[in-house]
Amino acid sequence: MTSKYDVVVIGAGPAGYVAAIRCAQLGFKTACVEKWHDEKKNPVYGGTCLNVGCIPSKALLDSSHKFVEAQKGFQLHGIKADNVSIDVEAMIARKAKIVGQLTQGVKSLFTANKVEGIAGTGRLLSDKKVLVTKHDGSTEEIAADNVIIAAGSVPINIPPAPIDNETIVDSTGALEFKSVPKRLGVIGAGVIGLELGSVWSRLGAEVTVIEAMDAFLPAVDTQIAKEAQKILTKQGLNIKLGAKVTGTTINKGKAKTVTVTYTDQNGPQEAVFDKLIVAVGRRPLTENLIDEKSGVQLDKRGFVIVDDSCSTPVPGIYAAGDVVRGPMLAHKGMEEGVMVAERIAGKKTQVNYALVPFVIYTHPEIAWVGKTEQQLQEEGREYNVGTFPFSINGRAMAANETEGMVKLLADAKTDRILGCHIIGASAADLVQQIVIAMEFSASAEDIGLTMFAHPALSEALHEAALAANGHAVHMANKRKR
Repeated sequence: MTSKYDVVVIGAGPAGYVAAIRCAQLGFKTACVEKWHDEKKNPVYGGTCLNVGCIPSKALLDSSHKFVEAQKGFQLHGIKADNVSIDVEAMIARKAKIVGQLTQGVKSLFTANKVEGIAGTGRLLSDKKVLVTKHDGSTEEIAADNVIIAAGSVPINIPPAPIDNETIVDSTGALEFKSVPKRLGVIGAGVIGLELGSVWSRLGAEVTVIEAMDAFLPAVDTQIAKEAQKILTKQGLNIKLGAKVTGTTINKGKAKTVTVTYTDQNGPQEAVFDKLIVAVGRRPLTENLIDEKSGVQLDKRGFVIVDDSCSTPVPGIYAAGDVVRGPMLAHKGMEEGVMVAERIAGKKTQVNYALVPFVIYTHPEIAWVGKTEQQLQEEGREYNVGTFPFSINGRAMAANETEGMVKLLADAKTDRILGCHIIGASAADLVQQIVIAMEFSASAEDIGLTMFAHPALSEALHEAALAANGHAVHMANKRKR
């Protein structure tokens, strides 16, 4: 007999598990199909984000930053720490413990909200039925009134650098190195490449980042991107732009190495590394996920076709997270999961895609929301700019976190905030204040008239907002009004 549910969710990553929990909270009988499993074949929830993405990478970023602080930063505070060393196995074990705590937490939330977890790989059939292939090879067919597709994404592989999970690895493999490679190559200067390159560079690796594009972080405001490139280069990342990888050769010997060939403006080049990370992006995990008889369609890049509310053309079938258009960000997927659940319940919930915050967790962090200055120029829109450097922020100076700046963009006529771009310590947390302000259509003047605690890094937001109208107090204004 086919089991029947009000809602079946395929995938328990950020979009899927949040959707499942919210559906259950709204009174729907909900099941969530998840293919990740432990050694006992029990489902492991959280998807890429909790298991091999956001969380483990941030754990390693934090550990490696503390190592650098102990090596170089403590002396400025009068703290002596001699012969500092890193225990890579202990660092990896800490990361694994954090991952385990969070994935177990999602399991507990499923239990508390009466979401039924089903271990196996889901495939959407016709008539809103889902075929579950279990880990022992057996199959089960379940039916639902509503289906939410949230299968997530996987790293993109490139033919010139085939993954062997030993010398050439993807982002998952880069989280499991047993020791610090002396020479590390990273293909891709995007978010993942810069974050993972930073981890191992801080621990002592000689890191070369090979990026095919001529521009560094083209999606980031140009002024912020230039500052980021300068800081990361100073930290030791050898960033090669306009460099296209043409091939790799594994050199077998006492210790395997890999020779990478690439072309840049000077012609053919090659470099030898002990490890190579391929971090050129991710793609939606939609192969063999959807039967064509279901009526759900994919676009040319493999994304499930949905509208602004994450509804497919088939009534009762939705998709959210990395399998649909837009940035592949866990928080974007979570909000879509909530939106879909509430729309199934008849609510008119909507995600504001204009205010998705972006963060790169290097140190200093890079975070932004809204329009960049380049975008406003392309649109022909008149705007004001306010900037404030952390180098003259009292809290930043006290903490020895003076690198970077805050940049705020406001409409020249209405003063409404159009974008905010930050490079600096705690940028991820700081930019969220502006996300909230923009959600309520705040102006730069609104921020300028708001009282900020002193001393605090967030005072840089306050001064940047004041500067947008020529009213900065703690630095000279470019123009007065």
